[in-house]
Amino acid sequence: MTNRRVSPSPSVLRRAAGLLAGLTLGAALLAGCSSEGASTDCDLNACTVTFDRGVNASASILGVEAKLIGAQDDQVTVEVAGEQLSLTMGQQAAEVGGLQVSLDSVTDQQVQIRVARNGNG
Repeated sequence: MTNRRVSPSPSVLRRAAGLLAGLTLGAALLAGCSSEGASTDCDLNACTVTFDRGVNASASILGVEAKLIGAQDDQVTVEVAGEQLSLTMGQQAAEVGGLQVSLDSVTDQQVQIRVARNGNG
């Protein structure tokens, strides 16, 4: 009896390498969020950003920078992808740079927005 070593075929190796690369990229995208004075909760298509009020709060999400500029009552000014937006509770999402931005909540301590990729683009 002869022991012969069988090597996986090149196509199996390519598929395995592709799968590993895809998983690594997906993890990098999800972990690619950074923030200062804010917390983020992201998936591949949307992020919820909770800004702390009273500090210079910003977050890098979905390839863009989001900053809290100011808040008064139920109206908030944020900068997303370099454009300032005024958002009000209950208002339809505003579009900027292929993203939909909406105001989820405003308290004395925090402001929470949702930034989602535009489903049409």
